Formats: sequence, C-alpha cells, structure tokens
Amino acid sequence: MKPGIHPPYRPVVFRDRAGGFAFLTRSTATSDRTIEWDDGNGTATYPVIDVEISSASHPFYTGTARVMDTAGRVERFERRYGRRPHPGPDGEEAPR
Repeated sequence: MKPGIHPPYRPVVFRDRAGGFAFLTRSTATSDRTIEWDDGNGTATYPVIDVEISSASHPFYTGTARVMDTAGRVERFERRYGRRPHPGPDGEEAPR
C-alpha cells in the first residue's frame, strides 16, 4: 500500500438502533459520537456508527420474511383487470 493516502483503520462500534444490537469491529468509518464498550480487556471509548439495518433486524436473517404468494397475485390481477385471451400459434386462443 502506498503510505500516507489511506484513512486510519481502527476499532469502531456499529449499532443497530432497531434491533438493539451492537458489535465492535475494525473500520475506516469515522463518527463524532462515542460509546463506552467493554471489550474483555476493560472498558474503552470507541466511535459509534448507527446503522438502520443489520443481521439483528433484517427479515432475511431473523426469519420473519414474508413468503410471496405469486399464484394469489396472478389471480387477484385477473379478477381486477379480467383475463385476456392468449393466442396460440395458429391465432386461436390457446387452452390454459
């Protein structure tokens, strides 16, 4: 790496406000806000970055993701807008 052009790589706490989850990692991200964190070697002050979503609050990781009912969506669309004929290769309506 070229010296003097890279930002400092240091410990930072990322906090998910929605999930009430925080973790300490290393990053080049900076923040004016700080937090007291017990890292196992005593309490230290680290910059804190608040994130909107993390593995603690994202539906994919928490298992609360909705399963889309695509068949129901198609039926609802056809009820709302009507069923349109699908012509077959000879120009006549193809059976469904």
